[in-house]
Amino acid sequence: MSVRTDTARTANRLLLAAVRHSAPRTAVLCLTSAAGSAAALLLPTALGRALDLLLRHGTAAQAARWTLLCAALLAASVALDAAQTLLSGTTDARTTAWLRDRLLHRILGIGPDAAARFTPGDLVARCTGNAATAGTAATAVASLVATLITPVGALVALTLIDPWLSAVFLAGGPLLALLLRTFAHASSDCVARYQRAQGAMAGRLVEALTGARTIAAAGTAEWEAARVLEPLPELSRQGHRMWQVQGRATGQAAVLVPLLQTAVLAVGGVRLGTGHLSVGELLAASRYAVLATGVGVFVGRLAALVSARAAVARAAEVLAVPAMPYGDRKPPGGDGELELRGVTVVRGGVPVLDGLDLRVPGGSSVAVVGRSGAGKSVLAAVAGRLTDPDAGTVLLDGVPLPRIARQELRREVGYAFERPALFGTTIADAIGYGVDRPAPERCVAAARAAHADDFVRLLPGAYQTERARAPLSGGEIQRLGLARAFAHCGRLLILDDATSSLDSVTELRISEALAHHVPARTRLLIAHRASTAARADLVVWLEDGRVRAVGPHGRLWKLAEYRAVFGGSRSEGAADDGS
Repeated sequence: MSVRTDTARTANRLLLAAVRHSAPRTAVLCLTSAAGSAAALLLPTALGRALDLLLRHGTAAQAARWTLLCAALLAASVALDAAQTLLSGTTDARTTAWLRDRLLHRILGIGPDAAARFTPGDLVARCTGNAATAGTAATAVASLVATLITPVGALVALTLIDPWLSAVFLAGGPLLALLLRTFAHASSDCVARYQRAQGAMAGRLVEALTGARTIAAAGTAEWEAARVLEPLPELSRQGHRMWQVQGRATGQAAVLVPLLQTAVLAVGGVRLGTGHLSVGELLAASRYAVLATGVGVFVGRLAALVSARAAVARAAEVLAVPAMPYGDRKPPGGDGELELRGVTVVRGGVPVLDGLDLRVPGGSSVAVVGRSGAGKSVLAAVAGRLTDPDAGTVLLDGVPLPRIARQELRREVGYAFERPALFGTTIADAIGYGVDRPAPERCVAAARAAHADDFVRLLPGAYQTERARAPLSGGEIQRLGLARAFAHCGRLLILDDATSSLDSVTELRISEALAHHVPARTRLLIAHRASTAARADLVVWLEDGRVRAVGPHGRLWKLAEYRAVFGGSRSEGAADDGS
């Protein structure tokens, strides 16, 4: 309940922030809409007055003046309507861009683990279609406020013409209010369900596109298409429900509104017969009765606001996730000593790291080994603050990571992953990604250290080859990911199984480069191969989220349980250990 309440509060704040963001435009839109409503409200009176002058044989000059006033009011209505359309479009675009900017920064700022609570496709849906709908919130609010002016003004005008006419209209007021309240409640629920179904389909589609090769190899295209479209019946059901709700409200209004208008005209006819109304006043009253019962326009505006409010709520769910806070400190001079004190990380109610204590000496090469699920990758993520622990502290050269400024931390810590994602237009961009204006020599040196220089120079444009068109194997992509980490890192380099796709000879050469040609002072390697662990200064053996043992690979290899982590025999271990 508290999470739902917090999200609702965030949604309300976001809705107000969207209106404030375009406050000047929204204010002008409100004024323009109000002026348009005023012109619409003055027109019946002007028409009625002109008619009375003609019927009562008023002077030609008087009739001409009122006729010109009617024409001016009509022209003003057309011009103001065009201005509203222009302002609405530009305000919607401006608010949508602002909202997308906030969403994108929050998604990238909460960290990969926190963002994983949403599927990629769902996030895409929230940042595209939902953001575009939410971007109409400011104009929807302005239009709804302006739309209220017309029926309220019409009711006031009816009262001024004859209080009996407004009394007749007000007799049906409670039914109109109930109709609008029911519509808003039912519409809000089905719109929210509709947008959730859209997000579910988008998420499954992104998953299918990511695994297109697997789907083709398995011959499961039809099954996967059915899986992606599985939420379609719910989407259709909620879509039909939305139209049913709106249709029901329109149908009920179509019955109620003519009854109210007929009642007003009937009473107006009686008042005309008794001499309390003129023909022109009856004409104006009939028009005001129509404006006062403009439920169709109001329902449309209300539907737009309900849809925007539901989309804002989906954006608020993302913005309710707190971004990772950073300090403003710069790490003191040091060799990159990494220390974890009582670190606990819980996933799905299960501790992945459980009160872990670890000290990685500055300037050393430390391999982290363990069976699948031991917590190795989570340790790597915590060590460089891709995620924060649920308890405990991580320090770099004695400074807690949350106190270090973002840019300083990312400058000092480099990462390479098992399946790196390459960014940038060219190969050189991909290597220098994250480095502010990297020198070409730096990128080339990093590529040589990662043994990527040879195959890069064979590409049509060498380092200026377009990344998207470069035919790269899995091992070559992994080496470019290593090159990026080498070009980026400062005092700490974390390799999360970043050499798994490399052959033994290439891995050995990269290990030698790590020791002699990479500027990182401390290297933390998540290792699945005994050969990788054998070349490290120390090995941290993880088991069930805790440190089972720390020591040189050669000493640990004497333990049968340690050898079982790699699935190797004693003879294989002797070869890996170099003995």
